[in-house]
Amino acid sequence: MRLSEKYFIPFYLREKFQLIGTVTFIAFFSLFFLILSIPFSHNVWFALGNSTFFLFTLLFAVSSLLIVVFSRVAMYRTRHLFRMTYFCYAGWLISEIVLICILYTIFTVEIAKPEMGPLMVFFGSLGYGFVSLAIPDIIAAMFFTIINQDKTIRIMNMKEVVSDEVVKPGEETRITLFDTSGVLKLSVSLNNLYFIESDDNYIQVRYIDSSGSLARYMVRSRLKTVEESFIDTGLVRCHRKFIVNIAKVKVLRRRRDGYELDLGVAGFDPIPVSKTYNERILACFSDLSPAPASQAAGALDDKLVLESAPGGKEVKD
Repeated sequence: MRLSEKYFIPFYLREKFQLIGTVTFIAFFSLFFLILSIPFSHNVWFALGNSTFFLFTLLFAVSSLLIVVFSRVAMYRTRHLFRMTYFCYAGWLISEIVLICILYTIFTVEIAKPEMGPLMVFFGSLGYGFVSLAIPDIIAAMFFTIINQDKTIRIMNMKEVVSDEVVKPGEETRITLFDTSGVLKLSVSLNNLYFIESDDNYIQVRYIDSSGSLARYMVRSRLKTVEESFIDTGLVRCHRKFIVNIAKVKVLRRRRDGYELDLGVAGFDPIPVSKTYNERILACFSDLSPAPASQAAGALDDKLVLESAPGGKEVKD
């Protein structure tokens, strides 16, 4: 059973910029919390200044930071391999805290040699761990959620925007684009949209206007924002520079260096498919095909394949 979209964390929480920002904030927050808590801590080996215990404190802090860094690198590297639910995300963060608390317990037992047992030291450290790690994580997530709202592109019916045609009551889904300032810029029928291309800090939207002519419109926005905002609409990321309306693809062609998508429109060059998105694109064709996905995947390995699909789509060598 496929989970609803509401159970998954936003894509931007696993992007490089957000992860770097979160780790940096955690480092400063934890350092500030450590300085404040030292005078009130029963852990006598925590110390600042010119002393041996300061070296142990520094070593513990650096080791803890490395745990967080390696964890977030793994989170970033696996972002295309699987979607992360809120439950999985919380479990991931709790695992970081537990590992750091285990490290703290080892340091404490070996250095301070407390009267209490290791388990008591571990459970006592969990409170400090959640305050110094969970709180900055939550604050950072809230911050990036707020700033991402200015870049969010929504699907909705709106008036007084640049549009390919007049919006009518009960009309089909329209793709409504906002720029990074939250200003509504373009509303286009999904049926008239072909692809969106990244152009530095802008995106180029290629579509058919109300007169039936091919049109181009530029919006200051990120391609990643479009990808995240239009999941399950037929707009599919196929390359770091392209998002394509899969319903407009006429031919999926295999080349020596990979696949390409032919929209069958004069004036549009075939759109490349990068290796990162190969499986996603092939899955779209398998889903559209009346044949089972396993048969479709196997057919793609043949020398020449024509796969029947709605809209006259072909898969060929």
